[in-house]
Amino acid sequence: MSTLRKLIIASNNPGKLREIRAILTPLAIDAAPQSDFSITEADEPHPTFIENALAKARHASRYSGLPALADDSGICVQALNGAPGVNSARYAGEPKSDERNNQKLIEALQHHTDRRAYYYCVIVLVRHADDPQPIIVDGSWHGEIIDRPQGAGGFGYDPYFYLPEFDKTAAELTAEQKNRISHRGQGLAQLVAILRDGKC
Repeated sequence: MSTLRKLIIASNNPGKLREIRAILTPLAIDAAPQSDFSITEADEPHPTFIENALAKARHASRYSGLPALADDSGICVQALNGAPGVNSARYAGEPKSDERNNQKLIEALQHHTDRRAYYYCVIVLVRHADDPQPIIVDGSWHGEIIDRPQGAGGFGYDPYFYLPEFDKTAAELTAEQKNRISHRGQGLAQLVAILRDGKC
């Protein structure tokens, strides 16, 4: 079992914080949001999910002096060559807005019949800011983009992310269902297994 008892979650996103804390709960790890330490959001200038996740984790660890966990995730749409990708949270510019992001995505897909998309997530855990061997896991979740939102749960692109096998959008799943099968849930399950094996 992991000796890790406290870590910082390098995110200010309430949805992400809920999901991460729920999945880490069985390990009895005190997972505190970076806002508890007045840590500002790190810059995310990189073109890849893994580089951005690592930058966020190191930033939170450096300012808190504690181990830190960060994820970088987004939705990648086949017909748009993988966009919005790493720019998912700011697809429609600043300030960040789920509503405007979704509107821009639907407009971009207006003349496309290929609606395949997938959520992708990289999760990084650093034991300290200069950790030379961060723990890195990832997950992907495949579905399709629909034109009209369905469901009131989730966040981000969830109301437009349709899952044919469930005949529901991600926003229509319960939190428990989503945490079991989502991109972030898959990554965190791998992380929990690593921590249970005492590799951190």
